[in-house]
Amino acid sequence: MELPTPADLRERRTELGLTQSELADAADVSQPLIARIEGGDVDPRLSTLRRIVEALDEAEGEIVRAGDLMHEDVITVAPDDTVSDAVRTMEREAYSQLAVIKDGIPVGSISESDLVHVGEQARDEPVRDHMSESFPTVSENATLEEVSNLLDHYKAVMVTEGGETLGIITEADVAARLS
Repeated sequence: MELPTPADLRERRTELGLTQSELADAADVSQPLIARIEGGDVDPRLSTLRRIVEALDEAEGEIVRAGDLMHEDVITVAPDDTVSDAVRTMEREAYSQLAVIKDGIPVGSISESDLVHVGEQARDEPVRDHMSESFPTVSENATLEEVSNLLDHYKAVMVTEGGETLGIITEADVAARLS
């Protein structure tokens, strides 16, 4: 990531028609700090600079949030559902993995790879006996970059608020948004 110079920040702010006060409010910093940064009098902390750049991105409409990417209709199974129920749901929906949800809260995941070595005798066993860890969770405000970083390591990302599931994001959702 290339860090913007004070002149870059000032130029971008003015191109967007923002005052220093408006940018300060959006970035949750003080207007005098914006003035000092733009004047080159102070080097901001990286976290402060990130908030300022994100506020500028937001003003420009460039930031894609998890809430923009997610599918609200999450196909799930419960931990008490049987393995055969999970397999039928995966086949019916043409999904290779499902979130395991209990009372609206993600508690695990189950995928074809979890079930590939399960024998016939496990058909009637509960999903909880064969599920993997839950997909990671983010808020609706998580950025596309944050979601993409998680998808580098997980098959899906759950969008939650107060523990309640709001939606799910997969690599296909991110790819569709970028195309």
